[in-house]
Amino acid sequence: MQKVLHKKATVQPGGKIEIVDRDLQAGEQVDVVISPAQEPSPRSAWQIISAGAGQRLFKSAKDVDDYLADERASWER
Repeated sequence: MQKVLHKKATVQPGGKIEIVDRDLQAGEQVDVVISPAQEPSPRSAWQIISAGAGQRLFKSAKDVDDYLADERASWER
């Protein structure tokens, strides 16, 4: 079975990248794929919530208060 190693490296001056792994044997043939790391853009909690299915049910705090008042009133009917 082939073993796949995922390593992160920092490019040194002159474009040099060094990979060290004790499981690699001298003279062993390996394939190296280089892909620039992509920094995830930080997202706020609001952005995460807004991206969810269904979005927001209420547009304002007043809408929430009105909904809750209607619900409470229905309990007493």
